[in-house]
Amino acid sequence: MGGVCGVSAMKTLVAAEAASEADGAPGFRYALNMGTIRGQGLDLAREIDVAADAGYDAIEPWLGAIRGYVEKGGTTADLKKRCEDRGITVESAIGFAPWMSPDAGQRKAAFEAMRSDMDLVARIGGTRIAAPPAGATSAENLDLAEIAQWYAQLLELGAEMGVRPQLELWGPSKTLHRIGEAAHVAAEAGRDDACLLLDVYHIYKGGSDFTGLGMLNGRRMFVFHMNDYPADPSRENISDADRVYPGDGVAPMGIILRTLYETGFRGVLSLELFNREYWKQDATAVAKTGLAKMKAAVERAFS
Repeated sequence: MGGVCGVSAMKTLVAAEAASEADGAPGFRYALNMGTIRGQGLDLAREIDVAADAGYDAIEPWLGAIRGYVEKGGTTADLKKRCEDRGITVESAIGFAPWMSPDAGQRKAAFEAMRSDMDLVARIGGTRIAAPPAGATSAENLDLAEIAQWYAQLLELGAEMGVRPQLELWGPSKTLHRIGEAAHVAAEAGRDDACLLLDVYHIYKGGSDFTGLGMLNGRRMFVFHMNDYPADPSRENISDADRVYPGDGVAPMGIILRTLYETGFRGVLSLELFNREYWKQDATAVAKTGLAKMKAAVERAFS
C-alpha cells in the first residue's frame, strides 16, 4: 500500500509541476532568512511569528539563535511545534563551523561542531544546513579536489544526522568564491546528495557571471538566497551591509530567475539581507516588504 501511495504522490507532484510550467508559473516557495531581521534583536520564536505573519512558507534560522533560545529556557520541541502550528517549514539553517579549514585539528573539531549543529536543526524539524567555506576564507591555493573529499565526509555525517549540508560559495572568500569552484567541489565529492546553496550577492561579489548558473542542475539546489546590490559601491568595495531588496538594485534579476528555472530549480527563494537601515525598522514590515519585492521580481521575470 505504501508503495502505491508513493507512486500516486509522485504522479500528483509531476502533474502539478507540469501544470505550473504550462501556465508559466514558476512554482517557487518563499523563505525568510533570519539574518534579514537579526538587527531587531528578536528571539527565534518571535522571528518565526514574523515570518508567518508576513506570509512566508519557510524560514532559515541561524544556529546561534536556536542555541540562544534554548539557553534562555526554551526547547527545540517548542520551536518545532511553533513552526508546525504556523505552517512554516525549516528549509535550511545557517552556521559557521570551519569545516573547510586546511588545519586537520581545526577541521576535526569543526566536524564535531557540525554534528551538534545538525542535531539542533533536526530537532526543530529542519533537513538542511549551509556549508560555507568557513575556515578557508583567507586561505589561498587550496586543492579543490581535497576540499571535495572533505565535503564528501561532511555529506556522510549529514546522512547519519538526517541533515543535508549544502555547499555554499562566499564572494569575499579567497577559496570557493566562484560558481565554477563550487560546482567542481560538488561534482568531485562523488555523492548523489551533493548540492549547492547560491546567493545573488555572493555570485556578484565573487566575480562570476550569472549566465554560469545555466551550467548547473537546478534539481540539486533547494534554496537560493535572494537579495540585490546597488551600482555603488563597486564590486571590490561592496559588502554584505550594502544588500538591498530584490528589484531595488542593478542585479539582472530576470536573467537569474529564468536561468534558475530553466536548470530545473523548483526550490525556495530565501530573502537574506544584512542592511543596517532595514534593521532599524519594524521586523514584520521589513519581512512583508521583502516578500512582496521577491514576488514582484518573479512576476516580472516570467511575464
